Amino acid sequence: MSDLPTSSASKPLFWQKSAHLEMIALIFPMLLANITAPLMGFVDIAVLGHMNGTHVLAGASVASLILTQIYWICGFIRMSATGLSAQAKGQKSTQASFKVFYQSMFSAGIIAVLLLLLQQPILAIGLHFSDANELVSQVIVEYFNVRIWGAPAALANLALIGWLLGQQRNKLVMYSQVFANLLNIGLNLLFVFVFDWHVAGVAAATMIAEYCITIMGLFFVFRADRVLPKREWLGLKSLAILTRLNSAMLIRNLALQACLVFMTFQGIRLGVQTAAINALLMQFFVLIALGLDAVAFAVEARVGEAKGASNDKLLKANVTLGLFWSSAFAILYTLVFVIWGNNIIQLLTDLESLQKAAGAFLPIIWLLPLVAHWCFLMDGVFVGLTRANAMRDSMLISALLVYFPVWWLWQDLGNWALWIAMLAFLGARGISLSGYFVWLYRSPSQTD
Repeated sequence: MSDLPTSSASKPLFWQKSAHLEMIALIFPMLLANITAPLMGFVDIAVLGHMNGTHVLAGASVASLILTQIYWICGFIRMSATGLSAQAKGQKSTQASFKVFYQSMFSAGIIAVLLLLLQQPILAIGLHFSDANELVSQVIVEYFNVRIWGAPAALANLALIGWLLGQQRNKLVMYSQVFANLLNIGLNLLFVFVFDWHVAGVAAATMIAEYCITIMGLFFVFRADRVLPKREWLGLKSLAILTRLNSAMLIRNLALQACLVFMTFQGIRLGVQTAAINALLMQFFVLIALGLDAVAFAVEARVGEAKGASNDKLLKANVTLGLFWSSAFAILYTLVFVIWGNNIIQLLTDLESLQKAAGAFLPIIWLLPLVAHWCFLMDGVFVGLTRANAMRDSMLISALLVYFPVWWLWQDLGNWALWIAMLAFLGARGISLSGYFVWLYRSPSQTD
């Protein structure tokens, strides 16, 4: 793509076919990668579900959830790496790109070491909150004690994937994800049904798959360029920018997680059926995230590249392009849920009472993509801009001044209050970030 937002015929970027094709080329590999990513967990559940006793599946699910939540909170590693890598690409500086790579990998390594050192306290906290019986607790311990040793790979993969996305090498991310998922399937079958390693085999299969993603990622990074790290890149002064970004992103992720945890536990307090309804409805949110995240990843890379090139016109043109595709995905999701929402619920459960109860909330699900796509898109924009403070502030404001107050005002409506609050929360995030972006780039000559 040219650094100019218009072609030789002065056609705006949005009306250039090549611009849309390039955006699609970034979106769809990540869409496929996002679709295959849950496959590792699905295979684990399928294998565990064929073992003797439901306690095996319950215990492994809890242990996996503990690690998944930790890795999700550490997602700031991926976000910071993407934004900084994209900006380095815009600067056309190989040195700057590899500086981001080494710093991101260093940060991931430090956090991984801390997780390994604190693995037993983390496990003890997980066991306390799970309130599991002895059989389930034994499975949690067995699975966790194996899978935790994949933490260095899991966190390194966040840095690797983030860096590759920033360099717009999305197909390489897709290849590594698909390969790892296929490997995980094979190793699960081998370790459990041939070697009879039981729960430890399932954990080991996932751990090895994580390390394979790391190896493939490193190969993809170094196959073209081999820039050695410089000592000053890993000094405290040089790491200051990344540390500030990561700190702000961490607070942002914790605030989001607090809202999601509150929604889960409040649903449980409202009764078993409400908890089950919300578990079903959250699957719609997962489906929405598959597509909207793919668009956001593409926007992160294109906005970051334009930011690095100090080309505000191109930056704003790419935001408009991202808005088009984000809106298209949102409208498509809504149409699918309006037409086949009840069918999707029926696929998720065969309990008629639960189908009927969950179906009553479909109007919320119809609105969800139309509201959520704004915050997904603007998160992508601000990741590309590496304005983590704005993302943190938007999340805190939306949580403290919108989500919890809206829920409190409407709590007499029970579960409806939780979902109305969620819609308001997502909307507030999208509006606040959109407003701030318009303010930042409020005139054609505005630079940052």
